[in-house]
Amino acid sequence: MSLIPEIKPQQSLELLKELHILTRDGKINQDTRRKLKQVYHLYQFIEPLMADVLESKGTMTLADHGAGKSYLGFILYDLFLKDKGAGHVYGVETRQELVDKSRELADRLGFDRMGFLNLTVEQSITSTELPEQVDVITALHACNTATDDAIRFALAKNAQYIVLVPCCQAEVASVLRQKKNETFGKTPLSELWRHPIHTREFGSQLTNVLRCLQLEARGYQLTVTELVGWEHSMKNELIIAKKTGKGKNSARERQLAILDELNLMDLRERFAY
Repeated sequence: MSLIPEIKPQQSLELLKELHILTRDGKINQDTRRKLKQVYHLYQFIEPLMADVLESKGTMTLADHGAGKSYLGFILYDLFLKDKGAGHVYGVETRQELVDKSRELADRLGFDRMGFLNLTVEQSITSTELPEQVDVITALHACNTATDDAIRFALAKNAQYIVLVPCCQAEVASVLRQKKNETFGKTPLSELWRHPIHTREFGSQLTNVLRCLQLEARGYQLTVTELVGWEHSMKNELIIAKKTGKGKNSARERQLAILDELNLMDLRERFAY
């Protein structure tokens, strides 16, 4: 058992050293202690989802889209799947050097049910290196449209659960800005984003509202909350979607009505497919 009380007893100290949470001599400073608490907080949201799938199916696949250094995937595998007899974690990332480093680390630690793939969104949807269905999809601090790409991937893979922490949504705000003068004559709601700072903040809020309606329209039940303690970004919204059945027509109708009312029908293809 670790001498540092914050570290979970089943946690690999070697992994924490490789992730630079622990120093080579096993010490932890205040910054990395805070970082570890943040990761464990996020784990508390995802672990029950993985456990639910594993219990119902006897196996479980998770894909971390835009994985970067696969920080989350390694922690999830180490804490949950390492001692299980089944289950696989995939990290999907477009930067080959990060994929290579993750592969090397997994080999060194004996994490043989982890895979790392250098794929774009389009490639990941059709690639034979990933199963036809992926049970849990995560995308954390996926900037701008990368969250929408992860949603598209999750829908194509018929994911049971989707866990998203969106970041830096700029596309909707950009369209609001471009059409601002035109929209002033269309609806008094344009006052919500007349000032530049409001354009940015309202665009960010609206983006996530449209994403939630999109998921509800495709048969998901949503929990939207704050990812408390995660300080890598000012964007702190956590969206957890659970597949429950048939999509809601009312969600699609509301989504289209919002796009029309706010003069954003140019974005229909992204949010309303």
